[in-house]
Amino acid sequence: KHSTLTEPLLVLVPLEDKMWLREELLKAIWHAFTALDVDHRGKVSKSQLKVLSYNLCTVMKIPHDPLTFEEHFKEDDKGPLSNEGYMPYLNRYILDKVQEDFDVLEFYRMCWTLCYKKNIHRHRLIISDADAFKVWCIFNFLSEDKYPLVIVFEEVEYFLRKLTEAMGIGWCEEKFTDYRMQHSAKSCLTVWELIELVGVIYFSNDVDRQILSMSINEVFSELILDILKQGYMMKKGHKRKNWMERWFVLRPTSLTYYVCEDLTEKKGDIVLDQSCCVESLLDKDGKKCLFIIKCLDKSFEISASDKKKKQEWIQAIQTCIQLLRLGLLSPHREARLRRRELRQKQQLDEQHLTERMKNLQAANEAKQRQLEDMRLKMEEAKAKAELEELRRKKKQSDLQDRYRLDLEREKMVRQEMEEQMAQKSSELDQYLQRVRELEDMYHRLQEALEDERQAKQDEEAMRKLQARLLEEEAAKRTELEQIYLKQQRTLTQTEAEKEELMAEQLAKERELQAASQQLDRLEKERQGALEQYQEVSRKLERAANKTKTWKDKVAKHEGLVRLIQPGHKGAQRITNWGPASFTDIELELRKKSWQEKKNQGAPAE
Repeated sequence: KHSTLTEPLLVLVPLEDKMWLREELLKAIWHAFTALDVDHRGKVSKSQLKVLSYNLCTVMKIPHDPLTFEEHFKEDDKGPLSNEGYMPYLNRYILDKVQEDFDVLEFYRMCWTLCYKKNIHRHRLIISDADAFKVWCIFNFLSEDKYPLVIVFEEVEYFLRKLTEAMGIGWCEEKFTDYRMQHSAKSCLTVWELIELVGVIYFSNDVDRQILSMSINEVFSELILDILKQGYMMKKGHKRKNWMERWFVLRPTSLTYYVCEDLTEKKGDIVLDQSCCVESLLDKDGKKCLFIIKCLDKSFEISASDKKKKQEWIQAIQTCIQLLRLGLLSPHREARLRRRELRQKQQLDEQHLTERMKNLQAANEAKQRQLEDMRLKMEEAKAKAELEELRRKKKQSDLQDRYRLDLEREKMVRQEMEEQMAQKSSELDQYLQRVRELEDMYHRLQEALEDERQAKQDEEAMRKLQARLLEEEAAKRTELEQIYLKQQRTLTQTEAEKEELMAEQLAKERELQAASQQLDRLEKERQGALEQYQEVSRKLERAANKTKTWKDKVAKHEGLVRLIQPGHKGAQRITNWGPASFTDIELELRKKSWQEKKNQGAPAE
């Protein structure tokens, strides 16, 4: 059952045991102060604040001294006072002087009366003013401890869940999500927006007003009045030992029982403290589902309606006693503190996550710059390689042109020698045939030597080409290994970095594949150069064999020619038998022999 309050419920709270009440009183006073600020400038006239202070003192049972008010603000003659200017007086002369218990609900109603008429439209609401007042009190309980007062959407969801649970309807996540999406520009609500949400927007369709009112009252009793559990049970009397049905109301520090659920006739209180305990009893005297509450001075035997209710009451009372032993607040206030701490922790986690994302983004940008620098270096290395290749080709072309000029020059020299030999042929007819043979042999030997020299030059060029290709291959391999190592280090980063750098890795793999293809091409070029080198080596070997054969043939002739050997660096002589065929001494001897033969032939004629 739900309690239906026909009259205002008086809740007497000792402030020395409820230090948290000051903050909630300040919230209600803030609403009253804001309502008096007609111009919305954040200031209220001193006369209005004087009346407000008198009403606060009256409700809170504090003697009001008007002279103290005038004395406190005598130096402030500039006009209306701000909230910050009124707060020192409020704390010193009103809140700090509270010594007695007072009706908190009457205090709330006084502040509510000052503010609600200016801010809500009663003709639009499907809830009564009393229910709107209870929603206002719930807002003050769940709102944040900062001004202006607002309630975050997480607390709004908590309140609506409690309300729908009390109404016996299921929680609709999509409906609340749609409402949040419509108000995505802000993350919190004011008290009047919350009242409009409950009384106009959220429960406007097909909702019984009486059920909604009872549900608001139940949540109000649970959160504001600290009623943890209530219901009918049987209680055994202390004098006559008879069993009577009572309406029990459980709060964090007491278990109060009334004649009926309208709470008009209170029969007694069971004060709970750290020494109390609750235990289950066996069935006796025709009563079932028994349990006992043991206090220092007396014990109370109670009978629940069924085993489930019995277990629920025992568990609820044990929770209250345990909280008293731990020195904690009521369960709902503890839950509110935990929710706030959880939100603060989530905000810190979000800030840390945002900071970490910024750091990761900065690291990613740094890696992007490194990769861009690496790409530029690779392009620069590629340009240098292309320039080096052009230089090599140009050098090779120059060498070929030089070799061609040398061959042409040698051909011209050979033609001149042939012309000189033709001029001398008339003088040396007897040696013409043999000279021609020697010339032919000399030409063949020179070609063989030329082939050998060309082969050696080709071999040297191939060796240089092969060495350069090997150096380029080693450089490419080193570069590819560095790229591979960098990719491996990059791949060992966190999964978030791996997803962000996946595209970069694909680009690097394409570059690696291109470099591998280039390396394969260089390998093929090196193989081709090696084959050319082997071919030149074979030609050189054939030329050497050919040269050796001709040397053997020349050695068989009488003495007209000699093997070409390294000689002095002087100028070469050109004779009828060819350039450098004889030394100077041999040439002198042959001249003498030829002259003697010529002189001997003249007398004979």
